[in-house]
Amino acid sequence: MLQHEQTPKCALLQHLFLYSTWPLMCVPEGRVYVNFKQHSSMADSMMSKAATMEIPINSNGDSRNLAEDDSLEQAAKIQWSLREKDLQQVMVSGPNLNETSIVSGGYGGTTEGIIPTSSIKGSNMHHASNNSSMSAEEATKGIAVEKFDIMKKWGLNTYKCTKQMISERFGRGSRTVDLELEAQIEVLRETKRKYESVLHLARALTNHFYSMVQTQHALGDTFADLSQKSPELRDEFGYNAETQKLLCKNGETLLGAINFFVSSINTLVNKTMEDTLMTIKMYENARLEFDAYRADLEELNMGPRDAVTMARIEAAQQQYQIHKDKYERLRNDVTIKLKFLEENKVKVMHKQLLLFHNAISAYFAGNQQQLEQTLKQFNIKLKPPGADKPSWLEEQ
Repeated sequence: MLQHEQTPKCALLQHLFLYSTWPLMCVPEGRVYVNFKQHSSMADSMMSKAATMEIPINSNGDSRNLAEDDSLEQAAKIQWSLREKDLQQVMVSGPNLNETSIVSGGYGGTTEGIIPTSSIKGSNMHHASNNSSMSAEEATKGIAVEKFDIMKKWGLNTYKCTKQMISERFGRGSRTVDLELEAQIEVLRETKRKYESVLHLARALTNHFYSMVQTQHALGDTFADLSQKSPELRDEFGYNAETQKLLCKNGETLLGAINFFVSSINTLVNKTMEDTLMTIKMYENARLEFDAYRADLEELNMGPRDAVTMARIEAAQQQYQIHKDKYERLRNDVTIKLKFLEENKVKVMHKQLLLFHNAISAYFAGNQQQLEQTLKQFNIKLKPPGADKPSWLEEQ
């Protein structure tokens, strides 16, 4: 009876041991292949059998057999719990057939093992995301720090320059002056104002003369029409119509010369001179910065000579040297540009003034051939009638 009651328990233990070691026993020696899917299905069937198996209870009161049964039962439970934990670990972290697996050969044979890569892949992705977020955060902090430094330097420089400007206005601060260069700059500004006046008057002359030419053209057409409709005054109207048409043609030729003159003066004033004045403005700003940092260095040199002050003096000396080099470089640029501007101005104005004189003289002298020769001399090509009128696409 006792032997009959112990048989199911022993059978249960044998089944547990066989089911747990079966995946390793069913392969040849020297070759290990872990089939997680088959192991999982067998473990599930084993759990269902264990759940439905009926174990008889000892009823004869034998304490020795009861202790033996209890020890066997506890050993079975311990082994089952260990196998259940392994099974859960396999089910949680085991390989997925849809994922990539690593198959490796063993030493001395064709041993193959399937190593799950999902955990490695997940950890790499996690580290990569952490590294990317950290790099993005560091880049954002670096940009913010850089912008803050730029704003700090700009604010400090603006404060020093404003202080220097106010000191110069009230006569308390000293400024660096290059007398020869300042005189040349003042001459350039005065010349630009006078050339702007010439440009304004030349444009006004062009507008008035254009209106006169249009009036002569309309008057010639009217005389020609009346010549056809008034037989008794046909010759008189005909003479005047031909005269007005000739004057209109010569006026258009003169307008071409005046427009070329206006275009050249406009280029000289609003491009060449303006470019030089922009360089002069940069030079004046550099001069103001140079004087501001020079005054700051002089003020620090007059103070105490402790460790903190010496460090500030050294930094101020570096800034002073930087702005001094910038000031001297721009001063040389201004000197060179003023020299080339003067040479260019003489060449341009010599040609344009000669053109203007010859064209005006030939027109009012009635010398059509000389007027046309003047335009050929300066390579001026007249636009055909109606060329200045915009196309219908430009009007839309």
